[in-house]
Amino acid sequence: MSNPTPTEDKQTEKGLTDVVVCDSEICFIDGETGRLIYRGYDAIELAEKSSFEEVAYLLWYGAMPRATEFRAFLSGFTGSMALPVETAMLLRMFPKSASPMEVLRTAVSSLGHWDPDSGNTALDACLRKAQRLTLRIPLLIAAHQRLKNGLEPIQPIAGHSIAFNFLYTLHGKPPNPLVERALDAALVLHADHELNASTFAARVTASTMSDIYSSVTAAIGALKGPLHGGASMDFIRLAQEIGSPERVEAVIGGMLDRKIKIPGFGHRVYHCEDPRAAMLRQYSRQVCELVGDSNYFNITEEVRRIVMEKSKVFPNVDLYSGSLFSAMGLPSELFTPVFAMSRVVGWTSHILEQWSNNRLIRPRAEYVGNHNLCYIDIRQRV
Repeated sequence: MSNPTPTEDKQTEKGLTDVVVCDSEICFIDGETGRLIYRGYDAIELAEKSSFEEVAYLLWYGAMPRATEFRAFLSGFTGSMALPVETAMLLRMFPKSASPMEVLRTAVSSLGHWDPDSGNTALDACLRKAQRLTLRIPLLIAAHQRLKNGLEPIQPIAGHSIAFNFLYTLHGKPPNPLVERALDAALVLHADHELNASTFAARVTASTMSDIYSSVTAAIGALKGPLHGGASMDFIRLAQEIGSPERVEAVIGGMLDRKIKIPGFGHRVYHCEDPRAAMLRQYSRQVCELVGDSNYFNITEEVRRIVMEKSKVFPNVDLYSGSLFSAMGLPSELFTPVFAMSRVVGWTSHILEQWSNNRLIRPRAEYVGNHNLCYIDIRQRV
């Protein structure tokens, strides 16, 4: 018996590197020149001049809002922020050993049960669900962290930004305006990044015509993996181990000599410095100076200098988000959940785009196993 015909003329690309699987109008990355584009707008300019809420509108609706449209959007968006009572109760049931990403994954999935538009697949209903997810993920993260620390959750203040209310419901006091602005810019810069692993997971799930909550839960599951969402946490933990800028050269030099990857450097797409890193570097410096502790920022700068001198590997977005988030008073285990808090806008935009012209995403695999094996009765196997 001859072997089955392989998938002829199909080239295998491990990790689907540079394989184009869909058309999209949402995000473009120029890896050679270091540009990130959201629906035609430079993401760096948006982070400088716009807001996370306005960028969310842009990604969901495909165009920048007029002033009257944006006011109406905000009144229904940030004007009503609350968790379902049932989800708030669920947060109290998680074991203390559960990580924030594990809690977020399960809690987001539960939100679908109590969504008034559950089962409604019309575009306007899906947009409402996207907005509810974007509002509630920050509240989930903050409420769980407070419960974990023996504190009661705090209700958000309607009419304030998502950045403001995340920091307020986490720390229990209004944030400094610079800190709020820095977090808002970080949310803009993390809002989308084309077909990264979590976004692809969301689109694959959406392509089966599953619901938006299942698709976002799949994305969170992908982001939870350390090869996707954990670099900023890994870097700040490395910085904690280093302790001071004076020790950087010995520690980082030794790691480079042993071919150990330094978190916060290198990117699958960018062949230059990640454009988001430069802006976060500025905000990290400013916020560290504001709180009177620039140690992690100084360590980060020294790490950047040494890595660039010795390996020519460029910084990515995770390098400075660690020192920035630490200066904001965020524990390192919340860095990846904050990533999700921003990227949910991108995930839901891609889900909606997938449904607008859906085709089931079903790639092939090149089979390299055995052929033509014969079954032997279990009693006769040696």
